Amino acid sequence: MTDTSETIPPKTAEDLFRFLDDLGISHKTKYHPPVFTVAESVSLRDEIPGGHTKNLFVKDKKDNFFLLTVEENASVDLKTVHTLIGAASKVSFGKPEKLMEYLGVIPGSVTAFGAINDTGHNVTFVLDADLMREEIINCHPLSNDATTSIARDDLIRFMEATGHTPLVLKVTA
Repeated sequence: MTDTSETIPPKTAEDLFRFLDDLGISHKTKYHPPVFTVAESVSLRDEIPGGHTKNLFVKDKKDNFFLLTVEENASVDLKTVHTLIGAASKVSFGKPEKLMEYLGVIPGSVTAFGAINDTGHNVTFVLDADLMREEIINCHPLSNDATTSIARDDLIRFMEATGHTPLVLKVTA
């Protein structure tokens, strides 16, 4: 693994859209005022169909990082989720500096699309099985002032194109 985070700036939403276009993946983005919490984003539900996401950036004691992408109202038991995702220990939240270094996003903008910035493959991506029942998945396009809708299977195809094989597991209560 080569640490290139110091030299290469994180990709932008425009880079993401170009990457999706190059893969032939259909996507639709709605711009809105920045939202930092699930509660703040609820007003957008009527305008944006599909499964809406909540993302938890966590790490174990051996500094293995995971991004758990779940349905926005789902709950994750942080005391036991490590047994499901293959972590070496119980997990805690990853620091904002690692979030920026690995996924190129700040807190409040965390997204499965951050895989495009994880060129060192430092993060294991976990997509909740319940969320993956939705035909359309909605994620921030690397910033929290927009929501990008993508087909469930295309989200997996996107992640694979970034060199990640996401785990699809039931991690919610």
